[in-house]
Amino acid sequence: RAATGRVTRIVRAVGWISLIAGVLVLGFVFQQLFVTSWLAERNQTALEEDARVYFEDVEVVEVPVSEVQGLSTDEGGEDAAVAPDDMRRLLVEARPEAHQPFAIIRAPGIEALEEGWTVVEGVERSDLKNGAGHMPHTPIPGQPGNSVISGHRTTYGAPFADLDLLEPGDRIEVETALGIHGYEVRETIIVDPFAIWVTEPRRGAWLTLTTCHPKFSSRERMVLFAELVDGPNAEVILAS
Repeated sequence: RAATGRVTRIVRAVGWISLIAGVLVLGFVFQQLFVTSWLAERNQTALEEDARVYFEDVEVVEVPVSEVQGLSTDEGGEDAAVAPDDMRRLLVEARPEAHQPFAIIRAPGIEALEEGWTVVEGVERSDLKNGAGHMPHTPIPGQPGNSVISGHRTTYGAPFADLDLLEPGDRIEVETALGIHGYEVRETIIVDPFAIWVTEPRRGAWLTLTTCHPKFSSRERMVLFAELVDGPNAEVILAS
């Protein structure tokens, strides 16, 4: 009887431990999928207001095309598209400080982005908890080069949850202090997490969006490339 009693107690203890562990796991999943998204979506209202204020306060200047790296070449160069005496100018806004909400991204083909999602400067964990994060060493959207923005796919509002639904030719908009910059999707690829080449400079003006792949995993990265087609600087950039 003593041995039977000990076995019963052990089985009962294991059962309770398993039950408690299951509740904790379910609670963690609920917190990650729902609580974090609720917090992020609630923060979006304040972040968008901050971005709107930033639009009004940020310094915007006009820069001669001949002084913009990647848009002009030496006179007589094989690919020269802008002569040194060309007086066309590019609108340039000051680079935001770290963690500053400074842009709003929209994509008509994605439910989470139809109304817009605020972009903050930086890709630290705290930045991505609140909005999509702009990689600091890349250009601001609407400027020449390759602007890179990262976002969650399953937690913290999951702004890039359905990034895979966008197809070549679909439109993405990014609003900054200069106005609305329109991009067209060119391709979507899957890479490993260490494929930093996707952030490298590109001729023209590009928007690169990155997120985890597959959903609920960080094993790989989904990367979407979109090219600038219209906006305040599009005519100058596309002619260069």
